[in-house]
Amino acid sequence: MYCYQFYSLLRVSFFLWTAGFLDSSRTTAEAGTSDAANSDDGPSQSSFFFYQQSTYPRDCREVQEQCSSHNSTGVFMIKPDGYLEPFEVYCDSTDISGGWTVIQRRIDGSIDFGRDWDSYKTGFGFLSREFWLGNEKLSFLTNQKKYQLVIDMTTSNGSLIRVSYDHFRISDAFSYFKLVNLGQYSGETDVVTLCPTNMAYTNCSTACQRTCEAPGICQDDVCTEVEACVCRDGYFLLGSDCVPREQCGCYESEGQTIIPEGEFNVNPRCTRKGVCTNGQISWDETYACSPNAVCDVRNDIRRCYCTGGYRGDGEVCERPPKDCQEIYEDGTSDDGIYRIEPTGWTGEAFEVYCNMTDGGGWTVFQRRVDGTEDFYLEWNSYKQGFGHIDHEFWLGNDKLYYLTNQKRYEIRIDLVNKEGAPYYAKFDFFRINDESDNYRLSGVGTYSGTADDQSTPDGISLTYHRNQQFSTKDRDNDAYSGNCATYYLGAWWFKDCYYSNLNGRYGHSYFYWYYLPGSNIYLQFVEMKIRPV
Repeated sequence: MYCYQFYSLLRVSFFLWTAGFLDSSRTTAEAGTSDAANSDDGPSQSSFFFYQQSTYPRDCREVQEQCSSHNSTGVFMIKPDGYLEPFEVYCDSTDISGGWTVIQRRIDGSIDFGRDWDSYKTGFGFLSREFWLGNEKLSFLTNQKKYQLVIDMTTSNGSLIRVSYDHFRISDAFSYFKLVNLGQYSGETDVVTLCPTNMAYTNCSTACQRTCEAPGICQDDVCTEVEACVCRDGYFLLGSDCVPREQCGCYESEGQTIIPEGEFNVNPRCTRKGVCTNGQISWDETYACSPNAVCDVRNDIRRCYCTGGYRGDGEVCERPPKDCQEIYEDGTSDDGIYRIEPTGWTGEAFEVYCNMTDGGGWTVFQRRVDGTEDFYLEWNSYKQGFGHIDHEFWLGNDKLYYLTNQKRYEIRIDLVNKEGAPYYAKFDFFRINDESDNYRLSGVGTYSGTADDQSTPDGISLTYHRNQQFSTKDRDNDAYSGNCATYYLGAWWFKDCYYSNLNGRYGHSYFYWYYLPGSNIYLQFVEMKIRPV
């Protein structure tokens, strides 16, 4: 039993309490997959939370139960089901129920909360003052039991606001930590309307609200109520803040807009570009769009934008990148959909999904998530590609051929078995031939990773298929007497009908990586991606 207290802290503002347990004999994830394991058509719903019981307290309610002999308010170690390592949390047991797990606190602005995705994923701040626990920890916490969420807020005039929701749960990182449940709301509040700095609470019918974008016009649509907070005299609305007129920037009469200090504005015809410096606009009269660009407004910004797969600032437009590695080297570190044009590709630039983890620059060519896409398809479908590139898809063997033959590529395959355990396999070389050779798997290099049982030759689940041609249900190119693609309901570089079939029917035993460690070799998630070595 663990009951280690570290230090005592201030009152909380945002915390969780166990509202009731789920069925202890079977987790939600197990209940969602046990039926799926017996179905040829795959699971009816997807879940990415698969847990094992921890020896540490799983939350502050269990800390309270284990530490009943002394105060259970302070910093303790917990380990939610499925989370790899225990971590510190602040537990609050100052009220009559106790056992609250604090996930956020704001006190004095000492910690900057305007942070990026990774900061909110891992957490930041100090448990002794202001902090955010971290979305990844929160997803594991809220998916092991049913939790109540309580938010305590204190206004600048001392009024206390407490609201609660009786079922709070978020999803995992793959689903972008989606807010899945809130449940029933309840609240107690004694709120006095307090206006932000430089604003006054007034009758909207008599107020003239001006904005930095149009300082000469009283805006009619700023107020949605009879009374509201509007900018004081001499102040203008900039976004959601009221600033002095001189902070609005430079007024541009042709477009009747304000250029913020240090930023630029392009006129409606994209024939000149002005930069606001010390309240004055400096115009570049030589500004013009490239022949491969168009004058357009996107995300409220007018300028020249490259088109037709070209990239650049709109004045100069170059051919698209060859792969996601070049996009990453250009300074882009966000996962997402981008356009590329490999060497030798004769069609238009095409969209790919770029994964920027593990060093960045991975071009994803296959993903399986929940079985919504049918992978038991014919040769032409695998040649051209199919599915939705932000969900389940196969990029296309033609595209994959041009990609893997323009540089030397490594491959990474991420897998999650039906019990939720993650694995990966890397091979330092990956290449396929063109259609005239039936997209033969002509290169598979040296293996590293966690996806093959240590008792087997390294990487045999894929290296076994080295130098094999691609087979589909309508084109049998394997070494077996029958058609493995037909027998195993997929398409692959089959030699014989075993060791791996990552395009097999989802939710079926035919969707597998044979030497995956443990007793469960069947899969619920796969992503295959390549990157230049």
